Amino acid sequence: MALAKPEMRHPLILPDGTAHKGNVFLRQVIDHPNIEIGDYTYAHDDRQPEDWATTLAPYLFPGAPERLKIGRFCQLAQGVQIVTSSANHDMRGLSTYPFPIFDPERFLSYISSLPEGRDTVIGNDCWLGREAMILPGARLGNGVIVGARAVVSGEVPDYAIVAGNPGKVVRMRLSDADIARMLELAWWDWPIEAIEAAIPALEKGDLAALEALSPN
Repeated sequence: MALAKPEMRHPLILPDGTAHKGNVFLRQVIDHPNIEIGDYTYAHDDRQPEDWATTLAPYLFPGAPERLKIGRFCQLAQGVQIVTSSANHDMRGLSTYPFPIFDPERFLSYISSLPEGRDTVIGNDCWLGREAMILPGARLGNGVIVGARAVVSGEVPDYAIVAGNPGKVVRMRLSDADIARMLELAWWDWPIEAIEAAIPALEKGDLAALEALSPN
């Protein structure tokens, strides 16, 4: 099986030969200095947003003190929102109302006064379900599944399934030993030809076969 070229904007080709306009490789539709996205990571949204960066991370402005990093081969369903640290308000006064943002002369000083937030990091091969919300500074490991409408914060271990509000780990996808083997393989970093050859093993859940195909 040959994968779609990572340079494609709309990689989902329907049986009639037309491209699905609501499915995009995010690296091809987001040009933002604070967002880093790996190859083959896609988002699906039937509303076909014109501005994917704002749709996914509405509070992350160019030059913000934090970054959003998303790994390779991730899958983001419709309605996913990633709330980064710049969404926070100054809480040191008697009111949290952001008066300075409506005053051009004070706007930049207000932004610089906010505490520096942690980067939000989403690992490789993560699946974020419909309308999931990722909160500021969350760090999702590799292979994580986030359930629909889950609200996730903090550290999420590799190959965990998270659901609910607040998001909780409901179970692990693999045993500790198999997680270690998968992280050692890091198949998402293989040359694309090796990944294409490994697709049957990935689909069948055959870890031994995947190990046998490792180019390392």
